[in-house]
Amino acid sequence: MAEAGRGTQTGAQELNRLRWQCRRGSLELELLLGRFPDRHGDRLQGEQLTSFKILLDYTDNDLWDLIRACAECPRPAARAGAGMDA
Repeated sequence: MAEAGRGTQTGAQELNRLRWQCRRGSLELELLLGRFPDRHGDRLQGEQLTSFKILLDYTDNDLWDLIRACAECPRPAARAGAGMDA
């Protein structure tokens, strides 16, 4: 049986997976990322969802540098979904 709204919203299992990936070794990152799935996760779809998953694949140090604008995101796909405020 297919889930209602399958292509339009992030499913509960996917949202739980994103929450788990937002748990980081760095307190600063965990504080910043931990709220994002709760506030916006159910609306993530398409390029935004893909971009968020790509960002979560970065190491803590690399991700922290991106957030502080000390480095530019080398992957265009991660920049494509930008536009949602944390």
